[in-house]
Amino acid sequence: MKLENTKAQMRKGILEYCILTILSNKEAYPSEIIAELKSAKLIVVEGTLYPLLTRLKNAELLQYNWVESKSGPPRKYYFLTPSGVDFLKELKTTWTELSAAVKTISKTHHNE
Repeated sequence: MKLENTKAQMRKGILEYCILTILSNKEAYPSEIIAELKSAKLIVVEGTLYPLLTRLKNAELLQYNWVESKSGPPRKYYFLTPSGVDFLKELKTTWTELSAAVKTISKTHHNE
């Protein structure tokens, strides 16, 4: 079993949750999403973000608006759909439960 594959799978799920959380507060352009993820030490490049945004859009959790830009071509600003809002609520519950379970197990087996 390769460690990198496991780490990639963990990051993928966490990134989806974080992207939806960022977009729950405001519409955002992909570079804004990347900046926020980087500031939280979740380093992401456009090549990682765009496929995730496309998958979330195809799942009807996200939508986007084209917004004119003063400094170039129009930009896509992503936002949550009503289904995305509901999905994120469920993810938050799951994250809280998983996080608590992992902390409990980690504390119990920390000294081994």
